[in-house]
Amino acid sequence: MAEEARPQAIEAAAAPLARPARGYPEPFANRVAGRVRRPLGDVFGLTNFGVNLTRLPPGGLSALRHTHTREDEFIYILEGEPVLVTNKGETQLRPGMCAGFKAGEGNAHHLLNRTMYDVVYLEIGDRNPGDTVIYPDDDLGRALAPDGSRRFVHRDGTPY
Repeated sequence: MAEEARPQAIEAAAAPLARPARGYPEPFANRVAGRVRRPLGDVFGLTNFGVNLTRLPPGGLSALRHTHTREDEFIYILEGEPVLVTNKGETQLRPGMCAGFKAGEGNAHHLLNRTMYDVVYLEIGDRNPGDTVIYPDDDLGRALAPDGSRRFVHRDGTPY
């Protein structure tokens, strides 16, 4: 988007939705069905880090449990009460709470919405082109190519 076409400010909930192609390959995509992401950083042309406004419906899953090798990640809960699942167990979150995950530490994580209400949160991460994502519970891995494309592979390295 050209600089002159970028807005100065927006209503976050009105930002365009994330491209569907950015999601998981089957058979994993259906596990995060219903998750709605609005890539706020893209609206402003941010390239060093991304910011997503994400809504999880009741029963929703933020992502497959994962860890990044080179990308720091941070979440901030705006609405609802998701459960944060990490290598250390489960933590009930509520609005105003946040969590961070340092690159390379291996603390696999995701959010579960076990309530009857939507969960809304911000997720922030850098956009390191050398990042690899490890999904310890699934036969899946992902690398971010220099052109920004995501490449999903099986644990043995064969592509999906």
